[in-house]
Amino acid sequence: MIRIQGLIAATFATFHADGSLNLDGIPPLVEKLVDDGLKGVFICGTNGEGPNLTIEERMAVAEAYVASAKGRLLVFVHVGHTSIAECRKLAAHAAEIGADAISAVAAFYFKPVNVANLVDSMAQIAAAAPNTPFYYYHIPALTGVGMDMVDFLRLGEEKIPNLAGIKYTAATIHEYQACLNFKDGKFDVLFGYDELLLPALAVGAKGAVGSTYNFAAPLYLRVMELFEQGELHEAQQQQLLLVNMIREMVKFSPIPAQKAIMEMIGMDLGPSRLPLVSLSGQDRQLLQSRLEALGFFNALKQIKPVNDRA
Repeated sequence: MIRIQGLIAATFATFHADGSLNLDGIPPLVEKLVDDGLKGVFICGTNGEGPNLTIEERMAVAEAYVASAKGRLLVFVHVGHTSIAECRKLAAHAAEIGADAISAVAAFYFKPVNVANLVDSMAQIAAAAPNTPFYYYHIPALTGVGMDMVDFLRLGEEKIPNLAGIKYTAATIHEYQACLNFKDGKFDVLFGYDELLLPALAVGAKGAVGSTYNFAAPLYLRVMELFEQGELHEAQQQQLLLVNMIREMVKFSPIPAQKAIMEMIGMDLGPSRLPLVSLSGQDRQLLQSRLEALGFFNALKQIKPVNDRA
């Protein structure tokens, strides 16, 4: 099973101006993430607009990432869907092309009614790729499915042989800590709230998945370094800058705002698909000016990516 130590970027969808999929946007993004010191990519999830893509598009995106990563980044493929049958198609395809792991959210229309129901659903999905590590994607704010994740691990270890862990995207740090320590740390529980990375480190996090790691990974990696060195005040100040960046970003539609930030640092990933709407020129300028006032871009320029350090 995989044990992640470091950061995984939940990557954004890449579209042409007309809204069609732009696979050519993936290789340069992969190169940036490799240079920034990321451990992997989590694709076709929330930030990758997975629910806005067709099954065929999601497969094409997965193939492009595996081909571009060339073993330099782990590729986690989100295979969640409202239909378990479609999940299984995506899972089998991910295994066939050599993805390193698969992950799925709970069904978000007809929702699981209890933990046992959730585990049974995930077991069917994971069984379509039995030799590929499976991570349950816990994101109750979007799915509306908020169940006890320790209970999920307890039942899941019996019914999901390839269960590797959880992508834990919730602010309940106490439950996250309990999951980390379930059966002496048997499972890999990746933390998914970027603005709470430092608190998660304090309770034992070693790996994390996040959207802002696409453009701010060197700053987050510095938080991790400072924490490991016992420089807690400096780590707090670095994390505070990132918290303030996120506070400004979420005043707008978060995914389009982050794609706008990517464009600000020189990487145009294209628009978003409805119902998501790209930022207007006025809002883009407002966001940029607020981030400049925070000193975010200056901080990003001053810190060297991990792979550029002597």
